[in-house]
Amino acid sequence: MDLLWRIPAAALAAYILGSIPFAVIVGKIFWGVDIREHGSGNTGATNVLRVFGPAPGFTVLALDAAKGAAAVYLAAMIAPAAFTPEGHDWFRIIGAMGAIAGHSFSPFIGFRGGKGVATAAGAIVVMAPRVVPVMIVVFLLVTALGRMVSLGSLSMAALFPPVTALMYPGRYSLLAFSVITAALVIWRHRSNVGRILRGEEAKITFRRRLLDETGWPKNRKKGS
Repeated sequence: MDLLWRIPAAALAAYILGSIPFAVIVGKIFWGVDIREHGSGNTGATNVLRVFGPAPGFTVLALDAAKGAAAVYLAAMIAPAAFTPEGHDWFRIIGAMGAIAGHSFSPFIGFRGGKGVATAAGAIVVMAPRVVPVMIVVFLLVTALGRMVSLGSLSMAALFPPVTALMYPGRYSLLAFSVITAALVIWRHRSNVGRILRGEEAKITFRRRLLDETGWPKNRKKGS
């Protein structure tokens, strides 16, 4: 009976935490601009990077990753203390998936959101730290060569399950998490896949597009 409230409580808490739209918050606080009206309209760190520049982009990346990590910790705290390590793994998975779902379908912005890559990465750091170095190398290498964050994200997602199986043999809960997470990330990038195949996907740039155009904060009126 105890699980009847602990499981939904963990899922709901993680979902609410993951649904905090940091990209929208950062854009509105520092520029008075809704990120959803610029660039791709996506509320992930990549669009923030393209529109506002490196510092805001990496700030949102860190905040979105922190959501995933915090959700995993929170769900583990809600799990029954007497649970086996495998049982705690499943609660961590509930936390991770809840946070990713919250980020991708945030109730605060009309059940829309980002692709969930950064939030998933934060959860992975806590749940499966052994795979992190491999994932970072793959992401950076593919992104640098292709100059497309989406291509790096897709490559990382595709390799996540086999790398998890190799690094954590016998941890079937982690393997299940890796398969579900990879499938969700790839599905969320389905439009990017089409643009990559057509040669239309936007290349990454570190030029501060909107910031340069508006001249913020130099040309921004006080209190505006």
